Amino acid sequence: MSVSIKYYTNRFLVITILIIIAVWALIFYAFLMDEVYDNVDDGLKNQKIEIIREAYNNPTILENNKTWGINQFRILPTKDSEDLDKNHFSREFMYMPYDDEDEPYRVLKTGFYSTNGQAYSLEIRTSTVEEDDYSINLAIALTVLYLVIVLSILVVNYYVMSRAWKPFQEILNNLSRYRFGHSKSFEPTPTKVKEFEELNGQIVTMISRNEAVFEGQKRFLENASHELQTPLAVTIAKLELLLQEGNLDESQLMQIVEAKQSLHRMVALNKSLLMLSRIDNNQYTELKTVNFNETAKNLLQDLEDVISYKEIQVTLIENGQFVVDFNPDLALILLSNLLRNAIKYNTSKGQLIIKISEEILDIANTSTSGALNPAYIFERFHKGNQDNNSNGLGLSIVHSILEQHNQLRLVYFYESDLQHFEIKKSSITK
Repeated sequence: MSVSIKYYTNRFLVITILIIIAVWALIFYAFLMDEVYDNVDDGLKNQKIEIIREAYNNPTILENNKTWGINQFRILPTKDSEDLDKNHFSREFMYMPYDDEDEPYRVLKTGFYSTNGQAYSLEIRTSTVEEDDYSINLAIALTVLYLVIVLSILVVNYYVMSRAWKPFQEILNNLSRYRFGHSKSFEPTPTKVKEFEELNGQIVTMISRNEAVFEGQKRFLENASHELQTPLAVTIAKLELLLQEGNLDESQLMQIVEAKQSLHRMVALNKSLLMLSRIDNNQYTELKTVNFNETAKNLLQDLEDVISYKEIQVTLIENGQFVVDFNPDLALILLSNLLRNAIKYNTSKGQLIIKISEEILDIANTSTSGALNPAYIFERFHKGNQDNNSNGLGLSIVHSILEQHNQLRLVYFYESDLQHFEIKKSSITK
């Protein structure tokens, strides 16, 4: 599942900081304990010097300090050895009455000679930090530090990232509003961030190239459609002359009729392509107040012969007037294509139900083929399971018209064996 870049980076920051603090804590703990023991050892060495001096000046302490006392040292007779006066440090646990438990001590073991040459061992001890308690306290302190750092980074990162990535979000929003044939629908977002400025430039360059290709394709399509009209009309006229001569046998007549039908399909395809080109080129710019109720009624009268031939039952339900500021020619083409589609792919003796309100115009026809795929039905030349006489441009023309006029939108759904095509005003959210 994709996440925002803010949360994506925060996740790695949190993990990275946790690892860094954990490693740093171990190093810091080792360094601090080494420094503590070094300071304690220096203190014990200093005590050693003072005790030996006092032993030279006052030999009575050699007899009075054979056990641990309040001075935390003891002197015991020992055997002569080469390393008698060397310092040996150790860490030992000794009982403390106050805590009623063994506590860590740092112990210095060494020796010296009295004024009469007698060898003595000297042990000095001092209490040190409790490493367990110290470790716990350090862990608590580091945990609090980690939480404070992480929370601070999250808060700062949230506001900083939100501000820094705001131009990027605006660029995405502008890009989502871009449509082919409307190069001005994308407006570069002013920003001081170098990367976003470069992104703006690359998008503008890409759009310019696409627009150039798009315009070339539209000009080619329109020119080709214009050029095809005359030869198609001439060919159909000549075929009609051949049919009227009457000196052809039945098989020849059938072949000419089939050729004429194919040419008529080519004429219809040519007209549809030319219409799409004109729609894409925004040649239908005139806007008037169009009453879709009246337009639908007029079209039903024009299509009455086809409806009667297929024995389709038409039901027109008017719950309001569907009135929109629209191009009258495009409104006629829009409803004509939807109604012809509903009639053409209706079942024999099926139903054509038209429901009109102030906000929605619903055209539904009987169908046993199941739901169509909404991802493809508006694509050009998509036929699906339709008959071969279709050029696959009817719904594509409807879609192109509504793309050019964003005050309306088309919704398709299949329900109770009925194919529904709803024209909704854009103010309706559902």
